[in-house]
Amino acid sequence: MKKVIVIGGGNAALCAAITAAQNGAKVIILESSPKEWRGGNSQHTRNMRTYHPKPTRTLVESYSFEEYYEDLLKVTKGETNEELATLAIKNSVDLYFWMESLGINFQPSLKGTLSLSRTNAFFLGGGKTLVNREYQIATDLGVEVLYEHEVLNVKLHNNEVEFLEVKLPNGSIEKFKADAYVAASGGFESNREWLREAWGENSKNYLIRGTKFNQGKVLKSLLEQGVQKVGKEEQGHAVAVDGRAPLYDGGIVTRLDCVPFGVVLNDEGNRFYDEGEDFWPKRYAIWGRLVASQPNQVGHVIIDSKSFDLFMPSVFEPTKANTLEELAQKLNLPIEQVKKTIYEFNNAVVDGNFDLTQLDNCKTEGLDINKTHWARRIDTPPYYGYTLRPGVTFTYLGVKIDKDAKVYMNDGKVITNLFATGEMVAGNILSQGYLAGIGMTIGGVFGRIAGKGAANV
Repeated sequence: MKKVIVIGGGNAALCAAITAAQNGAKVIILESSPKEWRGGNSQHTRNMRTYHPKPTRTLVESYSFEEYYEDLLKVTKGETNEELATLAIKNSVDLYFWMESLGINFQPSLKGTLSLSRTNAFFLGGGKTLVNREYQIATDLGVEVLYEHEVLNVKLHNNEVEFLEVKLPNGSIEKFKADAYVAASGGFESNREWLREAWGENSKNYLIRGTKFNQGKVLKSLLEQGVQKVGKEEQGHAVAVDGRAPLYDGGIVTRLDCVPFGVVLNDEGNRFYDEGEDFWPKRYAIWGRLVASQPNQVGHVIIDSKSFDLFMPSVFEPTKANTLEELAQKLNLPIEQVKKTIYEFNNAVVDGNFDLTQLDNCKTEGLDINKTHWARRIDTPPYYGYTLRPGVTFTYLGVKIDKDAKVYMNDGKVITNLFATGEMVAGNILSQGYLAGIGMTIGGVFGRIAGKGAANV
């Protein structure tokens, strides 16, 4: 019986561990977090993007491979590994039905969830329920889970992994050996020093939406030993979150989806980007960087009562006021400039047929930055405001893999007993931008591939 060690404890790692066990391997999961914090960033997810040629029990209509791939090309501006992207998309429907066969339940999308009822499969109970179920499935298959076991180094020699150096809960360091290994330990987004080196001084003000345990130590160990890297250090998934969110583990509930329904101002009271450029699932992941580029790395969404029920409720109550002057004062914004900006915006609105399901004809004309869709006058009190800060989900720097999830060295040789999945491989497909739910697709698809490959080394 082959022995497989999976490094990491999120959905990608669990898909690999379950698949390896299903293929007859003895599997150990090394999770750096305590049990109560297990699951990595997956504990905060809601859904995964799923190609499906016809309706399923919870997915409506159809979502073709061609449309999915075209959506990906739009957000990455054409920069993706065509072979791996194709593999991930085509296998996403099999992943959906495989999860269902394991007893992982899905539900129809809820009102206001980014118009994803056709494209994304929502996990019943969210990410925490998902990973709890996956851990139960894994343990039922005989997978051993070791918590607070932090992998510090992946020792390579002659294009294979010799052993892992692992820090145990008591602080001692031991070597772990196996026939094959799966690296699924996330990116480096919670390593504040590395993030500052890659993203600049402004990153010190960023909030981390996910786990504090994604320190990038496995990734750094591999890259320092000549593993071929993909993706760019400065690229990642960063969205605009409620400014009151915690430093770590705020998760998806701190994201604000109201941007397309109002205007976003910086601290000087000025708009700085088109809030209605495209459907929110294709644009929400650019707003973290947009807000980060503004004074004090903050933005402020202003909507009125017409739009308040059009998006998922926020976890924190919005700032509310009966006049724009009062709202600006409460948000510590320059009152006269806010009034001027809103006045000019309202006067530029061209009336049309407001429709959340389409790129409608409600727009502005004549502004330096026009709003191209879903533009309506902000004129119906009460008014609401949310302050935004950049929230980092995960980084795109990773290791190069092939269609078998095998990892490559800089000289082009394959590491014979190492596979990778999850955030560590996202950069193969996501050069920039993001599609809602595709991270879970990448992790799940390549997790299954990696698990099967590791079990059959």
